[in-house]
Amino acid sequence: MLIEANPYKVFAGSQGGALAKRICEYLGCEQGKVNIEHFSDGEFAVAFEETVRGISVYLVQSTCPSTDNLMELLLMIDAARRASAYKVIAVIPYFGWARQDRKDKPRVSIGAKLCATMIQAAGADRVITLDLHADQIQGFFDIPVDHLFASNVFAEYIASLGLKDLVVASPDEGGTKRSLKLCKNLQKKLKEEVPMVICYKQRLKANMVSEIRVLGDIEGKDVVLCDDICDTAGTLCKAAAIIKQNGAKSVRAVISHGVLSGPAIERIENSVLEELIITDSIEFDQSRCSKIKVLNTEAIFGKVITAIQTHTSISESL
Repeated sequence: MLIEANPYKVFAGSQGGALAKRICEYLGCEQGKVNIEHFSDGEFAVAFEETVRGISVYLVQSTCPSTDNLMELLLMIDAARRASAYKVIAVIPYFGWARQDRKDKPRVSIGAKLCATMIQAAGADRVITLDLHADQIQGFFDIPVDHLFASNVFAEYIASLGLKDLVVASPDEGGTKRSLKLCKNLQKKLKEEVPMVICYKQRLKANMVSEIRVLGDIEGKDVVLCDDICDTAGTLCKAAAIIKQNGAKSVRAVISHGVLSGPAIERIENSVLEELIITDSIEFDQSRCSKIKVLNTEAIFGKVITAIQTHTSISESL
């Protein structure tokens, strides 16, 4: 029996407009209209400019910069719920506060859990997100979470470069699972083995690394660093420099979320990196840096939305 797709609309917040537009083009639908009015004291109000009664509402919004865009998402969820939407699905390409996923020292908050609680309390029925900093964040929600991965998008681009002697490098022990997934996708596309090495790093404090060592053979190799977030780019550029010093032929990096705060752009421009490849989970103007390449992800989100609407398997659709 053929199941008809439920009616739905896609809306965007301030940090999701460009991606939402491409998702709608992929799906062949019009983007919904929402008005976000800002006041002089810093507050803002959200109002949907068309009916959402009885339909599934997809709200595209990354929470970076974190605070305002998170609050904007919460207000959109609340507005959709109060306007009698059938389902409210938060599409969060970049889930901010994700690095605060545990108590790593006494008397600290777990920001990722708090964000999950607020999103649920606002009325979200489901969350779609890309490359969470830690897989366990899915367990902070009591609603369905579709955790998507950009590794296939990265693998297609890296494979198209025609590089020889490829090696994938994990920037730390925690990133080995992500790097291994990229290795497997590259092996499928290139039909050859792609080894992985690990960078062991010691931090003085957040965004400051004291030492990095490379565990594995990179002599004469084309190395691809794989990570989920690039913030100030200090660790990334330092790792790239050490990899180059250890005899690598070239160094590239694939990063799911280009936060790129503070001195990041200048550091990347002056680094030994051939290029930094990021996704469009956070909007970025490529003209700001000659070494940064942005890959689009609308097909990933479009396929998942289609699967949800038609009640088919998400894993089989990707």
